[in-house]
Amino acid sequence: MTFATRARYWLPLLPLLGLLGATYWLDQQAQPEPTPSNSSRRHDPDSIVENFSAVKLNEQGTPHFIMSAKKMLHYPDDESTTLEGPHITLLAEDSPPLLATAEIGSISKNGDELFLQGGVEVLRGVAPEHEQLKLQTESLRIIPDQDLARSDTAVRLTEAHTTVNATGLELNNKTRTIKLLSKVKSEYVPPAK
Repeated sequence: MTFATRARYWLPLLPLLGLLGATYWLDQQAQPEPTPSNSSRRHDPDSIVENFSAVKLNEQGTPHFIMSAKKMLHYPDDESTTLEGPHITLLAEDSPPLLATAEIGSISKNGDELFLQGGVEVLRGVAPEHEQLKLQTESLRIIPDQDLARSDTAVRLTEAHTTVNATGLELNNKTRTIKLLSKVKSEYVPPAK
């Protein structure tokens, strides 16, 4: 069998091979370009600090705010900072400290607000005119520079022989006032004689 005879048998297949090649090329052109992996879309921490503590001083140079936690994680994709086991202390002149703890917390992007969540407990120390105050809630927003704490969830306040349940509160540590927002129920149990 000569070359010309063999080519004659293969000649009808050439248009089919050309069509197959053109189909492959068109398929490649229609495929979207692979996007390179963008690590900025991932929510991975860029820094982790364990057992940390930070102190903020007031204008007179004395401690005003102390924050510590078991772990602090910073995420660069959204500039968020989370806290595991946060412990917050607000110090004010002429009044006992306000201590707050929670399961988790977060810090606002500009660092001026703290958000505590899960088993939030706040203790205000004893003062000459006040007994120790205990506050329990599920979420609390603290604004340290204004000595304010706010919650819009259910709260429970206990002081000496009085227990108060409410929904939402505003606590001003500077003026030592608490404003209960709604659904307030109070119970007083007189001391045993």
